[in-house]
Amino acid sequence: MKFSTVEKFFAGIILLVLSVLWIFPVVWAFFTSFKSKDEIISSSFSLIPKKFTLANYIELLSANEQTPVLTWFFNSLVISVGETLLVLIVVSLAAYGYTRVNFKGRDVLFLFLLSTMMFPSVLSLIPNYKIVDTLGLLNSPLAVILPGAAGVYNVFLVHQFAKAIPSELDEAARIDGASHLQIYLHVIMPLLKPALTVVALFTFTAAWNDFLWPSIVLTDVGSMAITPGLQLLQGQYETYPGISTAGALIALLPMLAIFIFAQKYFMEALHMTSGIK
Repeated sequence: MKFSTVEKFFAGIILLVLSVLWIFPVVWAFFTSFKSKDEIISSSFSLIPKKFTLANYIELLSANEQTPVLTWFFNSLVISVGETLLVLIVVSLAAYGYTRVNFKGRDVLFLFLLSTMMFPSVLSLIPNYKIVDTLGLLNSPLAVILPGAAGVYNVFLVHQFAKAIPSELDEAARIDGASHLQIYLHVIMPLLKPALTVVALFTFTAAWNDFLWPSIVLTDVGSMAITPGLQLLQGQYETYPGISTAGALIALLPMLAIFIFAQKYFMEALHMTSGIK
């Protein structure tokens, strides 16, 4: 399908406007975090600081019981890494079971599992909270990690990928005396690496940026994740955005690193998810 010059022009204008709308808040926050308090509260507007200063970052990262940003950062790191590892284990085992192990009602059970994707995730908030509360996991990383392992879409994604792996590989391994565990570890898992990489990237990103569920189960200041912590930080420094923007930029560091070093895998993820059948 070919586009005319006029269509390309208007498409370029729209993309340019959208890019400015998305990028400008980040650019403004970046420069504001390096401004002094006097410059921020001045009436005149200027994007680039007259004099760059690290005062906001120094004050932000100083020991503070009310807004322990470094503690929040570490909590989010533990939660995101822990949830990612657990999801990889769960989805790979589920994909193997639904594609390689024959048991009665397997396909019906998988369809029932997929049907849960039709319901909004907020419906599970109260049941999940009651389970976490009963287990005594409130204000601990496990309160966020365990419910995060129940992502049905990840199971579906890896299932479709595992389904395309030839069953002859399993049969050849069984002839050599391999068990289900050995086939899973040495045959299927290496071939699932592309799909599991995609799942890992999506899971880590979603866990790091999650706000609602951590806000519900992590209410102690010292146990908070970085996203609910930023809301607390913004409330404390509502009239002085220099420190809150510095905190937001610190929270962006892992996402920025993932985007830079794993951009190739994100592009593969887009192609993979768009081509699922």
